Amino acid sequence: MKATHNPPTAVQVSPADLLRMAALYLRRHGWHQGTYYAPINTPTPPACAAGAIGIACAGHRVEHFSQLDGDTLADYLTTLAVFVDYLDAFAPVFHLDEDGHLLDEHTSPYSWNDDPARTAEQVITALETAADEWDRLHQQGGENR
Repeated sequence: MKATHNPPTAVQVSPADLLRMAALYLRRHGWHQGTYYAPINTPTPPACAAGAIGIACAGHRVEHFSQLDGDTLADYLTTLAVFVDYLDAFAPVFHLDEDGHLLDEHTSPYSWNDDPARTAEQVITALETAADEWDRLHQQGGENR
């Protein structure tokens, strides 16, 4: 029997969806510090937060955002910015120079992820909570705007 209706395959995905996908990726494949991915030869290596966001956006391992183009690059940059905004508000990291002066007001997702005291559960929870916060801020009358 031949289908008479073929729904569109493209689905609008929000930054919250991508953050949740990144969290799920880390739950399934593991978390990593120091580089985007653990140095193992597998298509689904343990990843840092930014690496997991890259995989969520592209659907495959991405060594650097410059490998992305078009909508995928826009999705990655937007989703990473949403995550950084969440970290700035709820888990700030302040970088000081040798004189104790603030160098950077924005949290780096890389230094936050790579903090020696960080745990996988903290990273996963931050991704999921950032997604929830994005949804909360973008709900209007029960629908996304």
